[in-house]
Amino acid sequence: MAASHHRCTSVASELEGTLLISGSLFPYFFLVALEAGGPLRALLLLAAYPLVALLGAAFASDDIPLLAMTFLSTAGLCVGDVTAVARATLPRFFLTDLRGSAFRALARHAGGGERYVVTRLPRLVAEPFVREYLGVDVRVVGTELRVVAGKRFSGTVVASPGVVGSGDRSLGALVAVLGRDRIVDVGLYCSCIAGGGDRQPAFLQVCQELRVVSAPEKAPATPLPRSEYPRSLVFHDGRLVCRPDPLACLAIFLWLPLSVLLSVTRLLLGFFPHGADLLLAAATGFRIRGTLGGAAEPAGPGRGTFFACNHQTLMDPVILSTVLRRKVTAVTYSLSSFSELIAPIPTSRLTRDRGRDSRIMQGELTRGDLVVCPEGTTCREPYLLRFSPLFAEIAGEVTPTAVRAGGAMFHGSTVRGHKWLDSVFFLMNPAPWYEIRILTPVATCSGSSDGGTSSLDLANGVQRVIGNALGFECTGLTRRDKYRMIAGHDGVDARSSPPKPPPSS
Repeated sequence: MAASHHRCTSVASELEGTLLISGSLFPYFFLVALEAGGPLRALLLLAAYPLVALLGAAFASDDIPLLAMTFLSTAGLCVGDVTAVARATLPRFFLTDLRGSAFRALARHAGGGERYVVTRLPRLVAEPFVREYLGVDVRVVGTELRVVAGKRFSGTVVASPGVVGSGDRSLGALVAVLGRDRIVDVGLYCSCIAGGGDRQPAFLQVCQELRVVSAPEKAPATPLPRSEYPRSLVFHDGRLVCRPDPLACLAIFLWLPLSVLLSVTRLLLGFFPHGADLLLAAATGFRIRGTLGGAAEPAGPGRGTFFACNHQTLMDPVILSTVLRRKVTAVTYSLSSFSELIAPIPTSRLTRDRGRDSRIMQGELTRGDLVVCPEGTTCREPYLLRFSPLFAEIAGEVTPTAVRAGGAMFHGSTVRGHKWLDSVFFLMNPAPWYEIRILTPVATCSGSSDGGTSSLDLANGVQRVIGNALGFECTGLTRRDKYRMIAGHDGVDARSSPPKPPPSS
């Protein structure tokens, strides 16, 4: 009987301040403003935030800053742009702030009664994360954004039934979902001492039983460990690395003028003589570390060394060339014209036609060293995407190359943003870093005596070698999976696709 009662128990939890450690909404509105609206909109939101926060404190109202941030971050934006940011950018920031004890308390009710997550954020902003990582059965209760002309936000919210004037919008939204005659069995919240009493969200008024999932005055809150994520976070988008709290955002905007100058300087270092570029890069705060193994010397006349590396940023081949102190040709699929222009090493564009691409790479190898990134796209998290097997058919042996890179402010890759600025943004970091490890060469299809080993098996083997060296998890995910998740398309550049045959008459 008790088990049956437990299965029928409905539960509601607050998102910000309970499931999330921080109760601040500013970072999420800022990310929407930046990624969907651009830097000027984000700067306007940052400039207005102190004023609206003071007004909210002066009138003891959470509504004033909430409505102001909603308007500044969403007014005039397309529904699709905001939805894309909520799906591809925000989940990483939600996950890193997810309170472990609250997540486990909500998860204990999975498969039982109805589960609700109540938020002061617009429902559209929080729902992709909640459905993806907290459960598809969890219902998100938040404010609704008003849409005009069928595709753009007005920047205002639709009032919930039963909420008038300055009433609590999350309470009104939950009442509208439940109906006036229903209540929630259990309400989860975080106890915070404020003004001498426990802080209790207004939606708890319609909860029969209240449960405290965390008491920060007794023990500090701890984020949910990555190992306990309900599903792996492999793909995400957005330029910012750090959580955009107000002071962090101010620091980023103040850093921008110097960072642009520093980025241009670092880009030009690639054209300096080998050896000098390493010293000058270190002088600008760009740390490059290489472990060469047995690839310090060229392979010999008439043939080059064939490198296969995991893909961190567009600069992977450039940094490999810098570490080796010799030119290495990079093969690309969809490199922008600007990136090709500023590349200090030769590049060769592939066509996605298997036979033609094979001939291109074999021709490049007869002229010198060649590097390929078999993943076909970058991955920011500690995972390796599936390696395309074509590279295992090109030469007698391939040299696996493990690559790690990072920065404290900006990501050096994007899907929905301006890809031609990827290298510029990476080099705008105060202290970007790169690590290159050249591993033991592996015999491939054309060089192996084992005729039963397929190119796919060899590609998977090279993936495992690099994954073990980096401590990364190998996956079967592809470039297509990444672009479908983040951008809603296959990510194929028309310039790199083989021409379609003319229609038959």
